[in-house]
Amino acid sequence: MSYDILHIDPMLADYERDIILRMDNYHHALSTLLKDGERLSDFANAHLYFGFHKAEDCWYYREWAPASSQVYLTGDMNGWEQTSLPLTRLEGGVWEIRLDRDYLYDGCHVKTIVEYEGQLLERIPLYATRVVQDSEGTWCAVIVDKPEYEWTDSNFTMPKTPFVYECHIGMAQEKEGIGTYREFADLILPRIENLGYNTIQIMAIMEHPYYASFGYQVSSFFAPSSKYGDALDLKYLVDKAHRLGIAVLLDVVHSHAVKNTREGINCFDGSEYQFFHLGSRGEHREWGTKLFNYAKPEVIHFLLSNLKYWLEEYHFDGFRFDGVTSMIYHDHGLGGVFGNYSTYFSPNTDTESITYLQLANALIRQVKPDAMTIAEDMSAMPGMCLPIEVGGIGFDYRLAMGLPDMWTNLTKTRDEDWNMWSIYHELTSRRPLEKYISYTESHDQALVGDKTLIFRLCDSEMYTHMSKFTPSLIIDRGIALVKLMRLLSLTAGGEGYLNFMGNEFGHPEWIDFPREGNGWSYKYSRRQWHLVEDTTLRYHLLNDYDEAMVKFVKGRDLLSHSTHCISIDDEKTVLVYERGGVIFAINLHPTNSYENYKISIPHNYPYRVSLSTDDSRYGGWDRISLDTIYRRGKDGTISVYLPARSAMALTRTR
Repeated sequence: MSYDILHIDPMLADYERDIILRMDNYHHALSTLLKDGERLSDFANAHLYFGFHKAEDCWYYREWAPASSQVYLTGDMNGWEQTSLPLTRLEGGVWEIRLDRDYLYDGCHVKTIVEYEGQLLERIPLYATRVVQDSEGTWCAVIVDKPEYEWTDSNFTMPKTPFVYECHIGMAQEKEGIGTYREFADLILPRIENLGYNTIQIMAIMEHPYYASFGYQVSSFFAPSSKYGDALDLKYLVDKAHRLGIAVLLDVVHSHAVKNTREGINCFDGSEYQFFHLGSRGEHREWGTKLFNYAKPEVIHFLLSNLKYWLEEYHFDGFRFDGVTSMIYHDHGLGGVFGNYSTYFSPNTDTESITYLQLANALIRQVKPDAMTIAEDMSAMPGMCLPIEVGGIGFDYRLAMGLPDMWTNLTKTRDEDWNMWSIYHELTSRRPLEKYISYTESHDQALVGDKTLIFRLCDSEMYTHMSKFTPSLIIDRGIALVKLMRLLSLTAGGEGYLNFMGNEFGHPEWIDFPREGNGWSYKYSRRQWHLVEDTTLRYHLLNDYDEAMVKFVKGRDLLSHSTHCISIDDEKTVLVYERGGVIFAINLHPTNSYENYKISIPHNYPYRVSLSTDDSRYGGWDRISLDTIYRRGKDGTISVYLPARSAMALTRTR
């Protein structure tokens, strides 16, 4: 059987057998997991059976713990007696207990006790929906028995094109402490709406014991982090975002899990192999985490149910899948060079994880047809963002992870040495028919040990010369280049766009979570919103530019169109291209401005500048006229004044 991916990308012709194997594995998984007539959405209901469930006259508590010789429930309700509430073993390693309706109550703290090889082991219930830490640092599950949240988002519709605001709830506030879901909803969502972003991608929602892990070492997969509030608070946030027309994506971590046993899922039933591979294959040596065994139906059941749970219970609109590269290669892509197609179809490829990702995308579409999925894959695996039925893996978008690397590397070279052909190639190179989320920098570039672009370009001058009253050529250069990088990334780099919170106004310094090495300080684990609100500082100029740029592109639906190169002048460091009827002319030269620069115009319409990075409202010098009407001459060109380190967007006028 042949699949359309082979026609979409002819370079895959030599790997037809690998594509067929990919699809055979997927269909075999479906036949193994599903009964006759079942869909994945019927299968992915583990959370509706396992965990704590209140019936009319009782509570049921169930766990999957096949290697355990006995399982017990303990907590506030029985004075923490470890063995007074034994569960009964059912088929398939499932354990169950039935409790009187009044025995458990809202706020009751509980733990699971697992007996394994003669030892009693404390564990957090696998399907706990609330997990908290006490003053001594001990984690417990909490029984939740509250009225259902009354949603008001029935009229919400998904945005056509994602303009993504990547965010972290805890560090979204000005205070030196951990922000809450409700603070984010009431104070930060209005900022995001005003900036024009229509999607938020929230990090660190799934419960994680170590705050500084940025949420990437998950312990309880069905519990929203209690650091920011409770389930009703998170639902309030999602509901309010929907009322503002903002989609909400969960940064989901199914690539690995925290190694902790007392508060994680590792060795829940006492065995190392319940969820994870044995030995070295089950260990991520760089991250110090555990790696899932995607070949086990019970693991797939757990993970797929987890996706359905977040979609239905919290109304999330999709997922950004973290660590996809780590998942799909046995060496986790560490130090790998993906220079030719043979590297994608080799013994190093983990076909089991690829099958899981296909199943995940198929399930998500069944549960929520308009949901969005984004893959964080730096390897550019072919078909990652093509439909499963054509031989793809099923994601909607992949992150254009080469762009921030390109911009970072360029800041280390002389401005006049920037190669326009290379820049345009990196911006526009795509897997055929696959969609990309472009960005200049994400949270990765903002973490301690790295630097944001503005901080790389301006460095210590940001401490002394961000005032409008303290001129600085270094600051002028940094602001001008950051605006150009953003415009190029947004308008030529993909079919969606992403910004990490605070970068829109050039947030200074780095992100450093509280840890022993900094005295457990929150000084760098927050966002200093007062900087953008102070009109004597230059931060608001970048913020205003970002707002204008996003609204300009979004209002014209430019990202639904393809990009067409008009001219590249490497000697003058000028790039001109067209997208959606808008002509972008960019001069990246540090000193040379060009009078009467000729631009070929494909259509005989009059044009005017509708967006200029040189506008004084955005920290420029007003060297580009916003009033001039440009008309095509007999030679098919218009002549413009194109100043150094500036860009203009020319639109048709009548």
